[in-house]
Amino acid sequence: MSRIPSPLRGLLAALTLSLTLTACVVGPAPEGYYGGGFVTAAPPAAEYEYYGVAPSPGWFWVGGYWNWSGNRYNWVRGHWQAPRAGYYWVPHRWVRGSRGWRSERGHWSRRR
Repeated sequence: MSRIPSPLRGLLAALTLSLTLTACVVGPAPEGYYGGGFVTAAPPAAEYEYYGVAPSPGWFWVGGYWNWSGNRYNWVRGHWQAPRAGYYWVPHRWVRGSRGWRSERGHWSRRR
C-alpha cells in the first residue's frame, strides 16, 4: 500500500467533504408547513366543501382544515382517501389550551 503525500491528503479530504455535502439539500419548509407550538388566534369556522361522488367504492372524504402558516390561517382542502385495513381515520383538529391553540394533525390509528 502506497503512502499518500501530506499535501495531497488534505486535498483528498476536502474533495471528499465537498462531495458529501453536495448530497445534502437544505430548503425552505414546504407550503403550509406548521411546526407545532401554540397559536394565540382561534381557528375560523370550517369552510363548506362540495366533494361529490367517491372515485371508488369504499373511499371516504377527509374534510379540509385550517392550517397555521407564517402568521395566518390557510384553508387546506379535503380529499378522497382509500381505507386502510385495520385502521381508522382521526380527523385534524385544533385544541385550545392555557397557552393558545395547538394543532393535532389528522392521522391513521390502528383499530384495537
